[in-house]
Amino acid sequence: MEIAKRAKQISPSLTLEITARAKKMKADGMRVVSFAAGEPDFNTPDYIIEAGHKALEMGLTKYTPAAGTVELRNAICAKLKNDNALDYDKSNIVVSNGAKHSLFNAFMAILEPGDEVIVPSPYWLSYPELVKMAGGVPVFVQTKPENSFKLTPDELEKAITDKTKAFILNNPNNPTGAVYTRSELNALAAVIEKHEIFVVSDEIYEKLTYERRHHSIAAYSDILKERTIVINGLSKTYSMTGWRVGYAAADEHIASAMSSMQSHSTSNANTIAQYASTVALSDKYHGDAFLEDMRATFDARRALMMLRLQRLGIKYIEPKGAFYVMASVKEFEGKSIEGQRIRSAYDFASLLLEQVQVAVIPCEGFGAPDYIRLSYAASEKDIERGLDAIASFLAQLID
Repeated sequence: MEIAKRAKQISPSLTLEITARAKKMKADGMRVVSFAAGEPDFNTPDYIIEAGHKALEMGLTKYTPAAGTVELRNAICAKLKNDNALDYDKSNIVVSNGAKHSLFNAFMAILEPGDEVIVPSPYWLSYPELVKMAGGVPVFVQTKPENSFKLTPDELEKAITDKTKAFILNNPNNPTGAVYTRSELNALAAVIEKHEIFVVSDEIYEKLTYERRHHSIAAYSDILKERTIVINGLSKTYSMTGWRVGYAAADEHIASAMSSMQSHSTSNANTIAQYASTVALSDKYHGDAFLEDMRATFDARRALMMLRLQRLGIKYIEPKGAFYVMASVKEFEGKSIEGQRIRSAYDFASLLLEQVQVAVIPCEGFGAPDYIRLSYAASEKDIERGLDAIASFLAQLID
């Protein structure tokens, strides 16, 4: 018996492979420095944890509406208005089991088999797989390092065909850390307004920016807002990755379709997590204090990692947001260590882990085959120790 074609076409995750190897090495007692993390290394703030406890004590453990509690959807509407200048009603909001689930629902709601989705490269590795699962065809547009790997209006215009159904915008970006300025977003929006396509705007890292403010493309005009599906969640902002709460904001007919499909697949997101998320968004006093502390900590680590990479002569893209640095290892391809040749970023990452116990993510799966991603969701001590080990690794390479 054969499995379905849709399952066969999904690519394995190099991220998970490297991470799994690093975890096994740690479990075997080895001292591994991991720059592979895709989540903040902060615990969920106490005020949110207490809200979860309170929900349990109050017996709030039953089903909620598939799209989420009214209280949480209203809190999301208030957040979008205050932070992003976007006016939505609760009927425009669908709460799901993480932002990845929101993306899945969005593509399932808007794509027909064969519809093309423009994916600027580098990209988060799940985007093309989610598009394929919904029957769509990812169309990759290679961006340029001299533009900090940000898509230009001309690149977008040239990629649009009569088969294009949607365009994915990840701002701030994973893995590059790029953040679009308001003028850059406006230029992209002007192109999109000329065409009948959707924008799927993943804004999950919006609060983790360092030198410029985040802006949502949906705020450009009423037309853009109607065509945009804003994806966000609480995972990165409030260090709630395990709570699994994401959400989408969209035109009512799209939100309704997403809610209907979710009602027949997973139903509502975790009830206790929803009540805790409502408090997370509503308590600005505690929330803003936590966020500013986390953002400032990441900013200091960002500066440290960039300084250490500069000293090693490793070229990188200066991140303006998220908590990643994407660095080039192209100049090391063709070199060897212990008789093993580096032919790709994957080989570099694999040998780095094997030889000096440092885990980084090869970016082949992100559409950047000559790059690795280093997460600075790690202590300054680990950043120093990890970069010392990378320096030792590089010193051992031979032509």
